[in-house]
Amino acid sequence: MSEDIIIEARNLRTAFGEHVVHQHLDLQIRRGEILGLVGGSGTGKSVLLNTVLGLKSADGGDILFEGRSMAAMSNEERRLIESRWGVLFQNGALFSALTVKENVMAPMREHVELSARLMEEIADMKIGLAGLPPEAGNRFPSELSGGMRKRAALARSLALDPSVLFLDEPTAGLDPIGAAAFDSLILELSRALGLTVFMITHDLDSLHAICDRVAVLADKKVEAVAPIPELMRHPHPWIQEYFNGPRGRAAQAGL
Repeated sequence: MSEDIIIEARNLRTAFGEHVVHQHLDLQIRRGEILGLVGGSGTGKSVLLNTVLGLKSADGGDILFEGRSMAAMSNEERRLIESRWGVLFQNGALFSALTVKENVMAPMREHVELSARLMEEIADMKIGLAGLPPEAGNRFPSELSGGMRKRAALARSLALDPSVLFLDEPTAGLDPIGAAAFDSLILELSRALGLTVFMITHDLDSLHAICDRVAVLADKKVEAVAPIPELMRHPHPWIQEYFNGPRGRAAQAGL
């Protein structure tokens, strides 16, 4: 795995009014890695993700992509970069009035100029890549199981051949078998397509199974970022409780 930095947060500050969520936060995401993000309730995991994505403005510091400040880019430059990013939100955020295929085609309609036939062919390919049967493309999200909706949302996030994939609690709501299958799919896609993956999750099994490193949010900053064996030796009380508590030990034993 190359260790050059593809996304970096420098001295980041985020706040809602007088409530400071992050202060002096630094984080580097390496090209080609799967980086997990964990933290206690209220530590601002989704806030950090939304700030990186540009859905929330930083109140201080900077976000860099491939060494360039996102804040200094023109709207067109940002649009081009964001077209290289795939996002899977926690609830999937699929358009309920569109079929799965139409959902997967939606980013293509927004960012590229392709014939309808070519978009349909690409959508069919992405649907298969996400592990769905061909007939799922003509179904509506309400007609799918929870696991299939996750895969449909993943297919849409892959529509534009992204270099970076952002996942917000990708296995939330899935049974253990479905969650393990989804983890395996993410790992396979990451390795096969050379994806960089930034994943918010509280699922210890997922962290152990597929993450190269894990970043821990605590005390308004990234307290530590390292492979899990190193984090298990970290002295911070929350990190110790999380990785060496009963559930952490069970996840480790299940490897």
